[in-house]
Amino acid sequence: MSHLLIITTTPDLAAAEAIAEGLIQNNLAACVQVQPQGKSFYRWQGKVESSAEHALFIKTTDSAYGKTEQYIQEHHPYDVPEIIAVKIDRGLSPYLSWINEEVNS
Repeated sequence: MSHLLIITTTPDLAAAEAIAEGLIQNNLAACVQVQPQGKSFYRWQGKVESSAEHALFIKTTDSAYGKTEQYIQEHHPYDVPEIIAVKIDRGLSPYLSWINEEVNS
């Protein structure tokens, strides 16, 4: 089974924690790490913007990606949230097995 690290950001800690908890409760992720507030710089509607954001690192399976993406979109405060998936090529075998056990795809 393939594994993914999905990254998204939220504008505040409450949104980050709500998404993280929902993903775990719905067995869409084995673990979600919420990172402390950082600052993002980006171009939006033709203007350079910056804002404080919290990053979420979501560990899940490739087969659960679709449902995980849908959950994030439905519960995210942004119109166009950052949702990026990175394949996990290698990792500690027992940890990857644990992800498989925790995620319902």
